[in-house]
Amino acid sequence: MLTLGGFDPGSTRPPSAAEEAAFEAARTRMVRDQIAARGIKDDRVLGAMARVPRHEFVPAAQRSLAYEDGPLPIGHGQTISQPYIVAFMTAALDPQPTDRVLEVGTGSGYQAAVLSQLVAVVYSLEIVEPLARRAEADLKRLGFRNVRVRPGDGNLGWPGAAPFDAVIVTCAPERIPKALVDQLKVGGRMIVPVGPNGGAQELYLLRKHPEGLETQAVLPVRFVPMVAPKVLDP
Repeated sequence: MLTLGGFDPGSTRPPSAAEEAAFEAARTRMVRDQIAARGIKDDRVLGAMARVPRHEFVPAAQRSLAYEDGPLPIGHGQTISQPYIVAFMTAALDPQPTDRVLEVGTGSGYQAAVLSQLVAVVYSLEIVEPLARRAEADLKRLGFRNVRVRPGDGNLGWPGAAPFDAVIVTCAPERIPKALVDQLKVGGRMIVPVGPNGGAQELYLLRKHPEGLETQAVLPVRFVPMVAPKVLDP
């Protein structure tokens, strides 16, 4: 466990200046040891990971673990992804400054915050409404103004904002939703984990060409499943 300037991980008060300095040092180590050392070389991605305060996107009781090498629970059966996976998916998406990006699975809002540093606007969907509302509030509080969050079924995408230059899916469907492919521009990219809950999953990078989809398996992974709306019904 990280020792961060005596910060009480159960505290809901804002960190002090000394605690923020400790978090910043931990974040620098995270980028150096967990991300750059594993082959992520995109300076823009590394810079975004170094700027975004991951500790602000985890529950108070998890803050002392925010910069460790692994996922963390955020409530409602969901997690914030391992920092390396966030960086890997972001780099694979090849985000450009003018891009409009759809994210499926807002979760804590952390991936959206990282992307917001690299693109024009992020549209983020989260099917668990309390998580969507909390992420929206945290992103606004922290000054990430080019992220739009709303509750919704990721299988359907965000038709009113389509088409998108890129789509990133941070939960695993058993097959790629057709609506997400339809809402991707020709020339656009999608990164998505695919596979059964608890079984073998693969991270796929898709590129949409006029003649069809180019699909490349890039990494074995394990993500929480894409939640179907009926699962949330009482």
